[in-house]
Amino acid sequence: MSDIIDVRGVSWRRDDKTLLHDIDWQVAQGEHWAILGLNGSGKTTLLNMVNGYIWATTGQVSVFGHPFGTVDLRELRKSIGWVSSSLQERMHMNDRTQSIVVSGKFATIGLYDKPTAEDMAKAERLMTQLGVRHLYDRTYQTCSQGEKQKLLIARALMASPRLLILDEPCNGLDVFSREQFLDGIGELAAQPDAPTLIYVTHHIEEIVPAFTKTLLIRSGSVYRSGSTRDVLSSQLLSDFFGSRVEVDWSYDRAWLKVATK
Repeated sequence: MSDIIDVRGVSWRRDDKTLLHDIDWQVAQGEHWAILGLNGSGKTTLLNMVNGYIWATTGQVSVFGHPFGTVDLRELRKSIGWVSSSLQERMHMNDRTQSIVVSGKFATIGLYDKPTAEDMAKAERLMTQLGVRHLYDRTYQTCSQGEKQKLLIARALMASPRLLILDEPCNGLDVFSREQFLDGIGELAAQPDAPTLIYVTHHIEEIVPAFTKTLLIRSGSVYRSGSTRDVLSSQLLSDFFGSRVEVDWSYDRAWLKVATK
């Protein structure tokens, strides 16, 4: 079976500056990955490349077994969902929540096509699955940050994507909203028909047990990839961050403490 994502020897240069350096990364069917790196490390650049929004200067990118250059990227993107905190700001604040969700089928900001009864039933089912059914028929602007993010995930799932990218989705959430949101991600990953999940963050405590694989990226290069348990260790992350840190595992998650002495 082909990998969901296959990135081999990929570099990307812009204005004589190399922003990605010789990236190798493969995501197999059934795996859920976290991508960890500080701001400016190249995480979003790599995912823009996976979506085909930017083109590798060198190397090869394949998604769903299709090498870029041999596939219509507009069609391929219909099988990729992307959720980010910045997407919240693009939604129409007076739209009803179910309209926000259904618009994902048409990949539009705002609902301009007439949805079918089946579309509405699917939207309601997804809202129930993600724990936001109680928001039905509310306006988007009345929802909390965490609720908005769950609605955007439901919106992405309307198109039944094979790959769902969560790009720093907890930005702006308080600790309680974050934990509720992460619980929802864990429940989504446990669904038998769940898409492959890629979770992008610079906070290791957001890496829930569903993400059994982790990619560390620093200054545009892969620093390490593999089992989350192996990658998120005190010694490796101290080297990765260039500062001594301590990692404690609790509730099957890693928690980071910066060593001050």
